[in-house]
Amino acid sequence: MKNNVVILDNGAGSIKAGIASEIIAEQEVVQLVPNAIVRSRGDKTTYFGHEIAKCKDFSSLHYRLPFEKGYVVDWDAQKAIWDGVFSQEVLGVNTTESSLILTEPYFNLPNIQEIYDQFVFEEYEFSSYHRCTPASLIPHGKLLGMPPPECMLIVDSGFSFTHVIPIINSKIVWSAVKRMDVGGKLLTNHLKELVSFRQWNMMEETYIMNHVKETCCYVSTDFRKDIETIRFDLDTPIVQKYVLPDMSTSKKGRLLEPGSMILDSEQVLFMKNERFSVPEILFRPNDIGKFDLPRIRREILPPQFLGLAQSGLPSTIAESIASLPEDLQPMFWETICLIGGSTKFPGFRERLLSELRSLAPMYCEVGIYESDDPITEVYQSAQKFATRPDFYNHCLTRAEYLECGSHGARRKFRDWKAKFPANEVRVKR
Repeated sequence: MKNNVVILDNGAGSIKAGIASEIIAEQEVVQLVPNAIVRSRGDKTTYFGHEIAKCKDFSSLHYRLPFEKGYVVDWDAQKAIWDGVFSQEVLGVNTTESSLILTEPYFNLPNIQEIYDQFVFEEYEFSSYHRCTPASLIPHGKLLGMPPPECMLIVDSGFSFTHVIPIINSKIVWSAVKRMDVGGKLLTNHLKELVSFRQWNMMEETYIMNHVKETCCYVSTDFRKDIETIRFDLDTPIVQKYVLPDMSTSKKGRLLEPGSMILDSEQVLFMKNERFSVPEILFRPNDIGKFDLPRIRREILPPQFLGLAQSGLPSTIAESIASLPEDLQPMFWETICLIGGSTKFPGFRERLLSELRSLAPMYCEVGIYESDDPITEVYQSAQKFATRPDFYNHCLTRAEYLECGSHGARRKFRDWKAKFPANEVRVKR
């Protein structure tokens, strides 16, 4: 009898975890676990990963994150969170009798990969495991159907970065992968800066401001028009009122319904151009500060207000496709897939499609595929991959690891260090 397969989509912001088997593959529900350790200043309690839901006071939480700038740097914190995921409170698995699918960051460093291997086989003693990047699992999922197209372009906008990843015949073309240093963490931090400068001091309220971002923000299809509208009409529907939690009767904030009265005891954030100027960083990271604070001298502003010296997402996609073989480029333009939590903003797909149409060659059709849930799409694809008949052929066993160490993992798992020039890639005819 084959082992159950534990799936761990180990994102910097959250872990998507579950168990896949031939019996429960369709019914299994993914577990979303914050990839963080937090300490509440209210009850002075430390919460590990899955325990954060038990927190009763979300104000001024102190965060300890295993990831920094997209890579695991605090392994003690990561192990503590993984211990909770594997415990009876979440998955309740016997790791010694299970296999594992574990996602890793793009361009992961060899020394970090070795620590992944050590934890999997020496600490948790999994019988076998498959380590891969999130995008490499998408061809196995249902986003594009089966069989998957020969060429596809994955846009993965997550917690730390936004990556553009071309895939040919289920293999990543590493020489054409592009990265933007914009992700959900930067957007939340930028929103904290704007709100703290204009209204309440929210610099220590990461949890609350992340909820504000997810509740209120959207991608504008006409940025300048929305800026002008909100400048001259404060009664426009663009303006929203977000009621901050009081931590006694309410633990989370909420949007105030139009026409509702503000109680004297309620503290309210007026979300104006912050609603669309924050996600705009994804499309114009190099000049977003010019529009946010037009009356303030740029030389006195902190770096997060000045923008990034990088191309926006549409241009980054175009640059990635342009570096691929010319005869394959139309297939990439028509098969663009969106995954990751930062693609969930309302209007994201419409804005991206509009700008890509202006960048694509006249003879190319632009097609964008979005998941019902871009946060768990990688997990769902991993679940399909785990039930394939040849799944275990892609795994490294514990016996192989004990014999060869991480050298066996490097031979087994093809990654960016085994890259090949894009002009040598051809679709099989």
